[in-house]
Amino acid sequence: MRLGLLADTHDRVDAVAEFAARFTAAGVGMVVHAGDYCAPFSLAPIQAHHLALVGVFGRNDGDPEALRAVAMSGMGSELFDSPHSFELMGKKMLVVHDLNDALQRSIEEHDIVVHGFTHREEMKTRGGTLIVNPGEACGWLHGSPSAAILDTDTGRVEILKLSGPEWSRR
Repeated sequence: MRLGLLADTHDRVDAVAEFAARFTAAGVGMVVHAGDYCAPFSLAPIQAHHLALVGVFGRNDGDPEALRAVAMSGMGSELFDSPHSFELMGKKMLVVHDLNDALQRSIEEHDIVVHGFTHREEMKTRGGTLIVNPGEACGWLHGSPSAAILDTDTGRVEILKLSGPEWSRR
């Protein structure tokens, strides 16, 4: 299964819409979001592309209950407090906003860990665990919005970056 990975969207709806379109074109079946949506309207592009969403809250989500309600109105979507563990296609996954909030033991009990918070894309392995930060979908801090596509069958991660003057820091 191909998963779209997002984190730190911080209300950047145009970037979320572009990533949702790219996810759809790439055959992504679900989006995993590692928090900091900010406002409920930031979920609209994901829903417009009919993508299921599983995610956790970050530190800058202003109205978690409204975010949760909007997410649940979408296609099989749900938001949880961080960290959240679940199984998908035979893989044990952990999604957490700040990796420091996950216990070392719990990280190593998972096949895949998706996190955000640092606003920098990163891929590493710890033991048999793939740890991915798709970077900041907003592009506010580092100038280029980023996301990722993860193939759960192969473990391959593709980092997506939006570049050009229309995506530079605003």
